[in-house]
Formats: sequence, structure tokens, C-alpha cells
Amino acid sequence: MVDGPSACVIGSSRYHGYDEERREVEIGWTFLARSHWGGVYNRELKRLMLGHAFRFVDTVVFLIAPGNIRSQRAIEKIGGIPAGSRPDGSGRQSLVYRIDARDWTNAGA
Repeated sequence: MVDGPSACVIGSSRYHGYDEERREVEIGWTFLARSHWGGVYNRELKRLMLGHAFRFVDTVVFLIAPGNIRSQRAIEKIGGIPAGSRPDGSGRQSLVYRIDARDWTNAGA
């Protein structure tokens, strides 16, 4: 992600764990420079990624460490719903949040 006219990279995020059968993909590994926390950047990044993902899948999931309250609240603000827990790619137990395409579209986001 690049911050406006300064063209400085302020962070990144990616898709992972595409499951064709379940029509699901994970968005994660989002990192933003601390100077850009709490603003519009994370929300806008996720909005763009969700819009793209929902052209191909029905569900987007986010795996978040149980102690990462800041990320849990950020995902809840964009419509993420708690959906249990499961191990992440490294085997660490993570909370699962999900957003379904039908809810995203109905939310007008």
C-alpha cells in the first residue's frame, strides 16, 4: 500500500489459503507503519481487497491471534463476524472472523 503523493510504502497485505470447494479465501498478514494506524488506511485496504475477492469467492476469512485485540476490533469495524477458531498455517490457534459476500453487498460497503 502506498501513501498518496509521497509514494512511500506504508504497509502490505495478501490473500492466502484459497479454497475453491468452499469458495473461500483468507486475507491476512496485514502490516501498516505505526504512523498509519487508526486511520482510514487499513479500512480502505480491506475494502479494496474484499471487493476484488468477492468477484471470485463467497466468503473471506481473517485469522487473528487471540491476544491481538486491535486487529479483532479493526475487523469487526469492517463487518467481520467471529466464527470460532482454528490453527493458522503455522499451527498456532487463531480466532476466525468471516465476511460473506451477501452481507458485504447488503452493507453497501
